[in-house]
Amino acid sequence: MKTMLILSALSILLAAALPAACAPNAAGVRPGKKTVKNTLADKAIDLANIDSFAFTNVSIVKKPVKGIVLSFHGLGYNGMIGEQNDYTRSLAEKGIIYIFPYYGPWSWMNLSGVRFTDALVEAVFKGFSLPDKTPIVSTGGSMGGLSSLVYPVYARRTPAAVAADSPVCDLVYHFSERPDLPRTLVAAFADYDCSLDEALRSASPLHLVKKMPKIKYYIVHGDKDTAVNKKAHPDRLVPEMKKAELDVTYIEVPGMEHCNMGAAAAEGYYGFIEGIILK
Repeated sequence: MKTMLILSALSILLAAALPAACAPNAAGVRPGKKTVKNTLADKAIDLANIDSFAFTNVSIVKKPVKGIVLSFHGLGYNGMIGEQNDYTRSLAEKGIIYIFPYYGPWSWMNLSGVRFTDALVEAVFKGFSLPDKTPIVSTGGSMGGLSSLVYPVYARRTPAAVAADSPVCDLVYHFSERPDLPRTLVAAFADYDCSLDEALRSASPLHLVKKMPKIKYYIVHGDKDTAVNKKAHPDRLVPEMKKAELDVTYIEVPGMEHCNMGAAAAEGYYGFIEGIILK
């Protein structure tokens, strides 16, 4: 309890110390529009070097390419994947490109994370000469689940669907949910010209419902999750999404721990992802 009170007080102090006008749509983005100028990431990333910036299966995917799966990692991941796995090989056989962005261990889908991901997607579209209608599915777990929900709000190319596993949904609440989180969140939004509260809301699914595109959403969460509390996150987000008439499927899994789907839940989750692309 003492730790929680300290974290809450820190949140208030930081919010008071920063300017009031938040600018999550900076760096070439016109507020309310998808117009995005070429960024440094666009200039740095192409299909030839994409595996320096993300793990992908572009080298083995069968043509014609039918769609793209974005898979956002959780908090703290800083590795690089060296080999294909059964899932990425399976997608490649079906003509589906898999992209696992190295978008930063503490990204929280900040503006840099959005534009970095945009550049990866654009590299694939240009490199394979894909039509604009090629479907993208935004996926991930935990922080990656939040990222999968937030990315479509700001993305240059709006995904066709989202699949989120154990997602953080209220980033304002999450700031004080665990003692390891404040450092990561202040680091993610340190250069935003706004209060901490506004910065957190700019990447918080619960606070972005009205801006979420009318696409399909699939959310899985378990009642034994001690890292991201189900009642504080998707149990609050999903009703708001339904009020906004968004197409959301919510799978509540008894006994499921954080990002630990059983076979049945996993079958539905991955079936949803492939179904969007192969329909």
